[in-house]
Amino acid sequence: MNKVILMGRLTRDPEVRYSAGENALAIARYTLAVDRRFRRDGEATADFINCVSFGRTAEFAEKYFRQGLKIAVTGRIQTGSYTNREGQKVYTTEVVVEEQEFAESKASSDSYAASHPQQQAAAPMPSPSAASADGFMNIPDGIDEELPFN
Repeated sequence: MNKVILMGRLTRDPEVRYSAGENALAIARYTLAVDRRFRRDGEATADFINCVSFGRTAEFAEKYFRQGLKIAVTGRIQTGSYTNREGQKVYTTEVVVEEQEFAESKASSDSYAASHPQQQAAAPMPSPSAASADGFMNIPDGIDEELPFN
């Protein structure tokens, strides 16, 4: 069985491209900084995991994910290789994302961004309407058709 569950913060905004052809497919790539449970010499350490998502999952990432946001993903590990311009074989490992979701409220995300100004994204998180008292974004009526998790 090949199953991965990760929770971490985005190291940068997702990079999204669309495949060529009549039915263009969105492909989003991003890196998660996942804290390690054990600290080395009292310092926090993290692993940086490359992730890739396709289709509606990639479009969701493009629309809502920004640097510093804490998310949870499930998927599978995929390895591969290619030959670079110098003729050297390069090996890759990435998580192919099957499911992704927010791992904190908007209020927590905003508070993290305020305390880590060097990681603030250029564009603010989209907010169709004012956040409710619990810090979560209100979802407007009629958006059901756009949501990837119907």
